[in-house]
Amino acid sequence: MIGRAIAVAILAAAPVAAAEEPDGRAIIAKAYMAAGGDAWAQARTLVLKGHATFYSPDAAAPRSTIDDYTMWRILEADRVSAHGEAGKVRIDGRNKGRLIFQSASDGEVTWTNRGVVPKAEADAFWASNFGFGVIRHALKPGFTLTRVPDSNVDGHPTFMVRVTDPMGTSTLFGIDKASNLIRMVGFATPRGWHVRHYDDFDVKPGWTQARKVTLYYNGVKQNELVWTDWTVNGPVDEALFASTNAGK
Repeated sequence: MIGRAIAVAILAAAPVAAAEEPDGRAIIAKAYMAAGGDAWAQARTLVLKGHATFYSPDAAAPRSTIDDYTMWRILEADRVSAHGEAGKVRIDGRNKGRLIFQSASDGEVTWTNRGVVPKAEADAFWASNFGFGVIRHALKPGFTLTRVPDSNVDGHPTFMVRVTDPMGTSTLFGIDKASNLIRMVGFATPRGWHVRHYDDFDVKPGWTQARKVTLYYNGVKQNELVWTDWTVNGPVDEALFASTNAGK
């Protein structure tokens, strides 16, 4: 596993000029440390709770709100495909106790509150939604880290780094120049160009959590998530991810 020691070694080996002009690998090494280092990269379970607002692509007003938005994850130990199905995941959206939607996978079978999803449809869905997690593995052998022109995310000057996985799939990350926090991720999907902005960070040893996440497709805001509670490496019952839970 790539860990703190290797990230530190990467930074120590960088030339003095890298303080002003770091390369992609040095930028991602700093982001690794700012995100929580080994504890962050090697976390095995995650539960996030909060609320969400959803928008239509052709109207300004919110389409719907979810007052109970929960995601359970059993995270993969290794990852070489940036946007494929990874680990086990379940997302429930409820309003006043009523189930509005579910999206889940047990690692092989994808399902929603309507039942099991055909594989081709499931692959397109996960390819349109999974992309952030690859940065936890980006310092490992086989990944290419390329610095591209700097940018600005929500008023924060950012380094931009293209992370290319061993299969040749690229993901663009925006890293805050001042804090080294991950401000943005962007990648091509079956639905078009997908971008997520991260803000309102809770920075603690071993885990940095963005409490606000805003999602865009083709430049249009789709939804805003606000995470109010999270648990890292707590117990997560694998039975939660079984398709027999569809609609429950």
